[in-house]
Amino acid sequence: MTKDLTKGTPWKVILIYAIPILIGNLFQQLYNMADTVIVGNILGLDALAAVGSTGVLMFLILGFTMGLTSGFAVPVAQMFGAGQEKKLRHFVGLTVIWSAVVAGVMTIVAGIFCKPLLKLINTPENIIDQAYIYILIIFLGQAFSMLYNTCASLLRAVGDSRTPLYFLIFSCLLNIGLDYLMIGGLKMGVAGAAVATITAQGISGILCVFLISRRFPVLHLSKEDFNMDWGMTKTMFGIGLPMAFQFSITAIGALVLQSTVNSFGSTVVGAQTAAAKIQFLAEQPYQAVCATIATYVAQNIGAGRYDRVRTGMRNCYLIILLSGAFAFFMLRVPSEALLRLFVSDISEEAVKYAMINLKVSSIFTLFLGYLFLFRNALQGAGLPVIPLWGGVIEFFARILVCLIANHLNVATDTRYLVVCMASPSAWIGACIILFVRYVMFAREINRRESNG
Repeated sequence: MTKDLTKGTPWKVILIYAIPILIGNLFQQLYNMADTVIVGNILGLDALAAVGSTGVLMFLILGFTMGLTSGFAVPVAQMFGAGQEKKLRHFVGLTVIWSAVVAGVMTIVAGIFCKPLLKLINTPENIIDQAYIYILIIFLGQAFSMLYNTCASLLRAVGDSRTPLYFLIFSCLLNIGLDYLMIGGLKMGVAGAAVATITAQGISGILCVFLISRRFPVLHLSKEDFNMDWGMTKTMFGIGLPMAFQFSITAIGALVLQSTVNSFGSTVVGAQTAAAKIQFLAEQPYQAVCATIATYVAQNIGAGRYDRVRTGMRNCYLIILLSGAFAFFMLRVPSEALLRLFVSDISEEAVKYAMINLKVSSIFTLFLGYLFLFRNALQGAGLPVIPLWGGVIEFFARILVCLIANHLNVATDTRYLVVCMASPSAWIGACIILFVRYVMFAREINRRESNG
């Protein structure tokens, strides 16, 4: 069930690998949209705003662990491409150990600091209690999330993008069913939405481990694979930590942005939440192709197939351009009726703010696509430092735009329009530095190939 990405026509290999990721992402977004619809229509706009206001905190903490596990999988992909199965399994064994350690530490840290962080980002008083209940339960159950993400990252590293899809679909459908049971049937409120999420992730993660033990011999571990090797551990954290911090730094910038949005009140927070669901859907082709390029580059670098790295990236330039056209259309189409899918009692004012957000995003969405492409290519090559600096640029860009917005003495609509420019400014700034570093990397692999 593994897939060698060092063979076959690059664009075909990339698209075939990306399709299951795209379908999985769409199911994930389908779940997120269903979750939003259930919360918004059963519990109302304040509950939707409460859940939506925690998004950046989830990205801050869970994004750190996702970045780390993705980084841990890069050496696995490189060893798979090089055909070194013994070292591959040792990297997998160390990934299991360190993922468990990180999950335990992050659960404690997140549980302690989630309430102060909600206050720090100016969560409106009328929704902060619901937001705290929701995010605390999510954080306490993040070990389940990390279990699934670790398994999915390892499977993708050895070229299998289908199995994570199957378990993601299962998790999404289970999650929706549990949402109806716990929110609508058991009347658990936003706590029910959180419990449903971690329960579905936990069951999926456990089933994924079981399947790996039955059907993926290349990932079967022996006792010696868990022996501590500090050199390999250094390699893993040398790639994983910059990727994790890149997620977190970007999330901190998003926290500042969320704090500014929160200052507009719960109506704008709810509008931003509904708009974000549509944005995430529009971005999915980007996400799928760029997740693919990370594994593709890692395997081909491991195999020394530098020519395929160049060809695959050239193919992706066109794919991202076409995906950008799709994203532009998706962000321009939404109407009041579509926004009302997320919350039935959304006000005319909230619809207005959501449409402002979506129109601004549509203009700059192509920069986001190329940002993802260059970032993932560099990370797949084992070069995560510049992507980290890209995250730093995103952080300062968002802060600068939010500071400008906070000091403007203009109408609320205009000030919110400026706030909506925070993310596009971050995308453009990060995209420039990532492009420059990729050009340097491309020249480097040209020299390697010339030297034999």
